[in-house]
Amino acid sequence: MKRPNTQKLKDFLEDAIINGRLLPGEKLDPEALSKQFGVSRTPIREAIQQLSTSGLVVVLPKKGTFVAKVSFDQLIEMFEVMAEFEGMCGRLAARRITEDELVVLKGALLRCEDPAIRANPDDYYYENEHFHNCIYNASHNAFLATEARQLKQRLKPYRRLQLQIRGRVTDSIKEHRNIYSAINAGDAALAEERLRQHVLIQGENFGDFAVRVKAYSDLSREPIQNARDPITQ
Repeated sequence: MKRPNTQKLKDFLEDAIINGRLLPGEKLDPEALSKQFGVSRTPIREAIQQLSTSGLVVVLPKKGTFVAKVSFDQLIEMFEVMAEFEGMCGRLAARRITEDELVVLKGALLRCEDPAIRANPDDYYYENEHFHNCIYNASHNAFLATEARQLKQRLKPYRRLQLQIRGRVTDSIKEHRNIYSAINAGDAALAEERLRQHVLIQGENFGDFAVRVKAYSDLSREPIQNARDPITQ
């Protein structure tokens, strides 16, 4: 899947932040990034704006842009709320989805299969995002869908991080199939529960996720200048 420069830069900076190459409190230099990656300031500004929306960076007037500090407790609380939003969307979708929307949802599920087979977490993430957006649309509750999308955007880098856990993509596609099956059957309660469990961090998954997130706060890092240029990938 070919991504525009803004998206590539955003993904690159997300990875640098959550994997400890950019530390909490560190200042981002748009001019240096522009020179490093051979792009104009526009995609840099757009990427930073998106990172600010997701809560990964803080933009301070007349001071610059800084990597935000992450509260692990707050992160878990956000995932709990996200699970409830997803469950509500699933419940409503099972009751309200149209035949045309069901076809679109099935197509979104099938599009998740290829990156899952290739075990490519980045490509899978974007198809996964489309699958969930189809469910939001099928809920036919614009307010709920907007709230779910906004929170999902804030959690995006950590949802991507979850997919890097060994075996998570394989588990995720199985869960997608079960979610589709429940919605297709019109089983609102089952669709709600399957979507909630799909998002919740619990049991062994919580431990694995905690280890991944720890990289965000560890002081060990490699200079961002040594990383590969995302524009040429």
